[in-house]
Formats: sequence, C-alpha cells, structure tokens
Amino acid sequence: MDRIRIIGGTPLKGIIAIGGAKNAALTLMPACLLTDQTLSLSNLPHLVDITTMANLLAQHGVGMALNGASAQGGHTGRVLDLTAAEIVNTTAPYDLVRKMRASVLVLGPLLARCGQAKVSLPGGCAIGTRPVDLHLKALEQMGAVIELTEGYIHAKVDGRLKGAHIIFPQVTVGGTENILMAATLAEGETVIANAAREPEVTDLAQCLVAMGAKIEGIGTGTLRVQGQDRLHGAEYSVVPDRIETGTYAVAAAITRGDVELVGARYDLMESVNKVLRDCGVVIEETARGMRVRGDVHDIVGTDIMTEPYPGFPTDMQAQLMALAATANGASMITETIFENRYMHVPELLRMGARVNVHGSSAIVRGVKALSGAQVMATDLRASSSLILAGLAAQGETIINRVYHLDRGYERVEEKLAACGANIERIKGDPAE
Repeated sequence: MDRIRIIGGTPLKGIIAIGGAKNAALTLMPACLLTDQTLSLSNLPHLVDITTMANLLAQHGVGMALNGASAQGGHTGRVLDLTAAEIVNTTAPYDLVRKMRASVLVLGPLLARCGQAKVSLPGGCAIGTRPVDLHLKALEQMGAVIELTEGYIHAKVDGRLKGAHIIFPQVTVGGTENILMAATLAEGETVIANAAREPEVTDLAQCLVAMGAKIEGIGTGTLRVQGQDRLHGAEYSVVPDRIETGTYAVAAAITRGDVELVGARYDLMESVNKVLRDCGVVIEETARGMRVRGDVHDIVGTDIMTEPYPGFPTDMQAQLMALAATANGASMITETIFENRYMHVPELLRMGARVNVHGSSAIVRGVKALSGAQVMATDLRASSSLILAGLAAQGETIINRVYHLDRGYERVEEKLAACGANIERIKGDPAE
C-alpha cells in the first residue's frame, strides 16, 4: 500500500485549485439512470469513489465517454458523458456496492424507471452505522414493495411509483437524494418534509431541473416534486467541493500560512469559516475564490458541534481537531452525526496531541508543537486530519493506508507541494 511522507513545519504559501465535490458527483452520476438521453457532467473530480460509481453504472448498461478537461490541465474540470439508453441490468451487486455507501443511490432511479431494483446493502467507511431504512420506508410510501433477503434490497412496484407526503423523522442526505430522484418519474406530487439542505442535495435538484424535472423549495427543508413521464439529457457542472475547500483552509491555518483557494464557493463555507475565524484565522472572499491566512493572529481554541447543513459539517470534524491540537487553549468538539468518528484520535495522540474523548465529545488541549510519527489512516477524513497534523508537526510523519485519501482528495501531494509543503507519496509497503 502507498504511504505519504511529510516533513512538517513549513508555512503553506500559494494557490490551490478546488475541484468538483465528490459527494455531489456521486449523487449526480446515478441521475443518468432517469433518462435514455445523455447527461454530461463537467468539473468531475478524478477519485477512486468516482471510478467505483462509474463501474457500477456501467454494469447497469450506462455508456460513458470522457470528452474534456479544463484549460488548467490535469483532471480538474473533466467532462463525463453518461448515457443510459437501455438499462440491461437492475441488480447492483455486493462486490461493487460494498466499496462505497453512495452506491445505494441507484435504488431510487432504477425503481422509478424500470419498476424494479435489486441493490446490495451498502458498505463504506467504518465511521458508524448509516442505515438505509429511511430510504426504504419512503419508497414504500410511494407504492414500492420491498424485501430484504440475503443481504440485498429487493424492490418492485406495479406500474409507476406514486407521489406521497414523506416526512423524514431525521435529516438524511442519502434518503433525500434517493427519494428526490425517484419522485421525478413518479405519478403525481411528492412532498419531502425535513429534507436535507446540504449543497450537494441542492446541486442534485438543480441538475434534475435541467433534465426537465419540476421541483419547488430547492435549498429548503421542504421539497415539492411534480412527477414527469420522462426526463431528458442535460449538461451540468458539479459544484466545487466545500470539504476539500475546508481541508485546505485548515492546511493554511495549521501551518500559519497564506493560501488562496481558487474555485472555492465562499457562500457554501459559512459555518466552517465562522469556526476558523473564531480560532483567529483571517478569511476573505476573492474574485477567484477565497484567501485564508493563519499568519496574522494567534490560533486559539474554540468549541465545535457537528450538525446537518447549514451547521458545521461532520466531514470537517477531524480536520478541525488537528488544528485545535496546535491552538492556544482548549477546544470542545461534539460529534452528533456519526458515533465512531473519533478513530483518528489515537493517531493524533501518537503525534503528541492532547485529546480526551468522553462519549460524543472530545476535549482538545493545544500543545506547543506536534511531533512527527508513524500513523495509520482509518477513514477518508481521518486521512486528511493526519496529513494536516503532519504539515504542522516537527520532523517526519509517515501516514499508512492512504488509499482512504484517494477516495476523496485529488492530487493532494501535488497541490500541497506547490505551496511549499515537503510531502511525497511512497509507492508500495515494505511490510508487504
């Protein structure tokens, strides 16, 4: 397995380009199943999870063509055409779905268009249980008959799905996305109450509208969908990745550097920017994105609670913990979304961080300096947390099992090295 080697202590200075959002792209790609025409997605990130979703869609019969790249070069801005002219298979197999939880998002589109779907119960990061029962109960309200047998979701509907008034008992991003896609081809009106408001959900809704869907309430907690007989193709650009933006903002802060994040959507960063400003980070909107400076004021501790959007995102919790470990004073971090999302803590402790976990909360007391160490990544965001800690630490840090990182961050070593970081990827593993 690959490893990342970092010699820390260098303030980052320069420009980092922000790519398309992984979580948005993984939701937009299955939308191609709703039409027999071509859905063309631009600003698609080049990530392992994107490849996994592409492989899943291909076995359903989706034809694909990679037909563009940005003037910046590399993978940023790539364009992917997806055409589901004929769906040849309505089964999403375990071998593909187990690699990534977003694979369950083919369920709603397949059921809406084909009247049936067989989807393996999903896998993904071991950061806590994320059951799909809310997806299934909502589809049952729309007339689907669902059975769970031998690790698969078997869903069928006689004729078309029917519009329904769905009230989610708790906010579910994946549930909102699955039902939103299914509702576009359902008969009549579907109301989704307590809908997730994440930018990635808004991005999906706007893409569906470009495909001919009728949706009201986009960006709010109540979505109204008037089902259509069919949708058509469209061209759509994936929203910039707010988690990548936040991660590199913390990189600038934790190294006490000065970085402009080109392509970032400042308006999507309100909760993260507030926390960073509370820590003493200077953030300003620019014509190209946003500028982040950690070299103006002392970095101080603050309190953080993860919440559904527009609250502070759980996907930024591990990164902010790394920053808090280098701050003056104490911070309290409370995780309300996933129950196992402190698996990065033992690795940060190896680097000299002072963290005490009490149930869903963690007390972080800043230290004068972290120290480099051999550490192991346990999930995607833990990987980025350890890279951030390594950038700030004295000496050498080796991060093992970085395959998690490749699921959500594109060319991370290249982007950081261009701003002065001493970072490299080491191919293979001597222990293997």
